[in-house]
Amino acid sequence: MEIYNDFAMIYDIFMEDTPYAQWVSFIEDIIKAQGITPKLICDLGCGTGKMCEMFADKGFDVIGIDASEEMLMIARENEMEAQRGILYLMQDMSEFELYGTVDVIYSSCDSINYLMEEEKVLSMFKWVNNYLEKGGLFIFDVNTPHKYKTLLGEKVFADQTEDAAYIWENFYDEKQQVNEFYVSFFVADEDGRYDRFEEVHYQKAYEVERIKALLDTAGMELVAVYDDYTTKPCDTSTFRATFVAREKQVEGKVYID
Repeated sequence: MEIYNDFAMIYDIFMEDTPYAQWVSFIEDIIKAQGITPKLICDLGCGTGKMCEMFADKGFDVIGIDASEEMLMIARENEMEAQRGILYLMQDMSEFELYGTVDVIYSSCDSINYLMEEEKVLSMFKWVNNYLEKGGLFIFDVNTPHKYKTLLGEKVFADQTEDAAYIWENFYDEKQQVNEFYVSFFVADEDGRYDRFEEVHYQKAYEVERIKALLDTAGMELVAVYDDYTTKPCDTSTFRATFVAREKQVEGKVYID
């Protein structure tokens, strides 16, 4: 996702209020409730690795995958300093490859909405099922059409810190279910002037029922769909739907004890 190239250097500044700790706790609770004791987990769309670091601090072995070289550069710099043992791989999450199977795979912060074609989502789900251990879990979120239509819509958002600011202009095509947003960043340099960067992002809105169907086509078993990272069931008012799915054996997959 080259769209994050300029944003990578200030990504964590504007994401500091993101409830990563809540998401990690939710994923941990789901894992425990499903009776799994994972050792190795994988983050698809890991960005700068914040959640990878949190899981590593809890004693898990972690693999982080992202398509942005710039995001991974920051993640790897942090890893070199902290030495948590996280392995970062630069790959497209719709066709990723691992060295072996893992116990849990998760994808957070609407990463899947950046896959603009259903075929890519289905491909990702198939690879997830392939690389999960027997009975392993896949936990992920997607922004719903309801969020794009009512919360984002045709609106302008802005935020500012001491050294940076951004303006976000949002447009949602309800017929095509495509959300487009233009982001202008202003970053202070050493002489007090502000450098400007511009990016265009595209996300695809997927209906909850369509995601369920794609999971089924990929051979996975749906466990539950929640409202955001809570235990409240997903409904028509949900902005972020969080899915829990379980690995199922499909034709050609062989388990090795």
